[in-house]
Amino acid sequence: MSEGFHVHGPHDHAVEHAAHDGDKFSGRIAVMTAILATVGALFGYLGGATQNNAALLKNDAAIKKTEASNQWNYYQAKSNKQNLAELAMALPGVNVEKYKADAARYKLEKEDIKVAAEKLEAASLDFDHQSEQQMHQHHRWAMATTAEQIAISLAAITLLTRRKWMQYMAYGIAAIGLGLGLLAWFPHLLAGH
Repeated sequence: MSEGFHVHGPHDHAVEHAAHDGDKFSGRIAVMTAILATVGALFGYLGGATQNNAALLKNDAAIKKTEASNQWNYYQAKSNKQNLAELAMALPGVNVEKYKADAARYKLEKEDIKVAAEKLEAASLDFDHQSEQQMHQHHRWAMATTAEQIAISLAAITLLTRRKWMQYMAYGIAAIGLGLGLLAWFPHLLAGH
């Protein structure tokens, strides 16, 4: 068996020493980094879930649109039959009452088909709208995740430079990420509902 090796980055090394050296500053940054990584992972998961939901809803919209299209094609076929029945009534020597009844039946059938097609189109639009909402929420989760990742990077730089202002900047970016996460969790906060 070949033995592998692991190269520790400066952040890994600093976190490891913080855990063993009793350095309170580094310890706080290490704990903050772990918390931010956990929050970022949660945000990433929720972002992926909303993206999947958006794709499924978009698929449902496409299915309903296809079903509506099929209904409109059926409607057109009934219109053609109605037109042919109405034309047949003008031909000499035909049973006018039969074609008149056929034309009336096709007209009546078309109304039911039209209602079904319009319902399917409305369902398609509703699924599209829901998909857009999910994608909007996904983008909020993605921004929240990105902010948490930037805060983690700033925490790593803070450990290396030991600059307090960098620590506060990491806290600030983390807070922005949490705020974005709240907006993603409660999308109605910005929508005014």
